[in-house]
Parts: sequence; structure tokens; C-alpha cells
Amino acid sequence: MEEKMKIKEIIVVEGKDDTVAIKRAVEADTIETNGSAIDEKTIEQIKLAAEVRGVIIFTDPDFPGEKIRKTIIEKVPNCKHAFLPKELAKQKNGKKIGVEHAKPEHIRKALKEAHVMDIEPQELITQQDLIYYRLVGDPNAKTRREKLGDLLKIGYTNGKQLHKRLQMFQISRESFVQAMEQIFQEEQINE
Repeated sequence: MEEKMKIKEIIVVEGKDDTVAIKRAVEADTIETNGSAIDEKTIEQIKLAAEVRGVIIFTDPDFPGEKIRKTIIEKVPNCKHAFLPKELAKQKNGKKIGVEHAKPEHIRKALKEAHVMDIEPQELITQQDLIYYRLVGDPNAKTRREKLGDLLKIGYTNGKQLHKRLQMFQISRESFVQAMEQIFQEEQINE
């Protein structure tokens, strides 16, 4: 039997089902937030985990998951972040989204690609770039943002949050432009 990949950092997830899914995929310890109303005791656990072993935040690719991520970032800034694209986190019937529905290989890939957000980012991509590349104010903007989040491994964001997320992860202009070219090429193929 193949030995499971070991994760040094403690993984922050939303609940027990996420912990079960993580442990199916890798050998790791988790902290469960038990929903988006994270109490101070849980924040203190995450702070200690960050000091001792490091932390990977791995929440669901939805609004509550992003809210949890944002709450933790404000209080524990140097965490790594792992993201799953929505389509890889869907329940078989497609009704629910969450880490607990992801296949072990997708969880392992997301954890391997986890990275730290920069808290004092430089602006490499401007708001004007988002308009130019039709990531805001366009009928297909949401689909493009989803694809961009997947390609750059930064997760999905709405139009307001995209600029901030690109800055926090210090996405290079070159990586951004390459990803957008790929998205536009796929759109042309699918027309």
C-alpha cells in the first residue's frame, strides 16, 4: 500500500466532514472552525499552530468559506492558503459544494499548491487591467474570474475582491496576462 503524503502544517477546515476528507487524502492534523462564526478560542489555537508548525487554510470555495478565510487572515496573517475550484468540490448530485466532496487526489494537489498571501502587496495588476480583460462589467466576467482563479491557484472571487486577491498573492503581470490569453483562446475554441 502506498504511503500517504504527510503535511507538516496544521490544516484549518470548516468541519468534521472536511477533516475526514483531508485524512483520506493525506496524513495531517486539522483544526475545525465549526462554521463561519469563529470563536476566540479557535483563533488562539490557529495562532499557536502557526507559530509551532505553520497553518494551511483550506475552506470551501463558497461565500462562507471565504468569510472564514478573511477572518483568519486578519488575526493570523502568515498562513498558507489552499484552494479548490468549485467544480472539484461539488457533491455528486451537484447541489452542495465543500472540501468534503473533493476526491483525495484533488485535495493533495490543492495542498501541494498552497501558498502565502502577501499582506502589504504591490500593485502589479491594476483595476483598469480587470476592465480591459473583461473580468468586471461584462456578461461573462464571472466565468472568466472562475477560470482565472483556477489557473492562478488563488480561488474564485467576486469582481470587488479580485484586485485585492491578485495583489495579496503578488501575481506577476506576466502570469496574469498568460492566464487571460489562455482563457480567451478557450472562449474562441468554444464559440
